[in-house]
Amino acid sequence: MSTTTLPDDGNFSKLIDQQLELAAARLPALDPAVVHPSPEDHEEIAVAHPTLEDVLLGNAEATPEMLEELAALEAAPELSEEELARQALAQGGEDGDASTPG
Repeated sequence: MSTTTLPDDGNFSKLIDQQLELAAARLPALDPAVVHPSPEDHEEIAVAHPTLEDVLLGNAEATPEMLEELAALEAAPELSEEELARQALAQGGEDGDASTPG
């Protein structure tokens, strides 16, 4: 496109506004009394489990499973540095080679 066919900034903005108005006029108006979309029309998407961060920020309630897991973590004995090093070496790296630590 040559520079002679480009609209100036004012005309370009006007063109964009006109296109947005045309697109908005073609959108169907939603009736607030009608629930969209109907449950028969689609499968329900499962809500993701809340994370600890969601709970701490007040965006979700802690689930019984989450509370049980937190209680188990609190009751678990602390691991020594040697045990942590042993587990790290046993796990292997991301390449699946157990001889290289992660």
